[in-house]
Amino acid sequence: IKAVEVVDECVGKAIEAVKKAGGVVFICADHGNCEQMINYETGAPHTAHTTNPVPFILVNYDEDYTLAEGGVLADIVPTLIQVMGKEQPVEMTGKSLLLKK
Repeated sequence: IKAVEVVDECVGKAIEAVKKAGGVVFICADHGNCEQMINYETGAPHTAHTTNPVPFILVNYDEDYTLAEGGVLADIVPTLIQVMGKEQPVEMTGKSLLLKK
């Protein structure tokens, strides 16, 4: 739990610095694991990835937008490309998760 608390504190400091500089922050994870650190049957570290949803959070972007729910890994880069105002290559199969409110 302490490690999660320290990461939370550090992320908060990083976000404040980026906001102060006028930047945009995306926060995402790949597979979690902090909710089960120990294999309850063996007592050994639990290293398998979970199947729980993971966060994808947008901070300090245009308030007229929000993020769609239910995205997949392939949607992350198209979302970043839209934030940067660039065109998504046709080869990319994902879609931007930005939604106009």
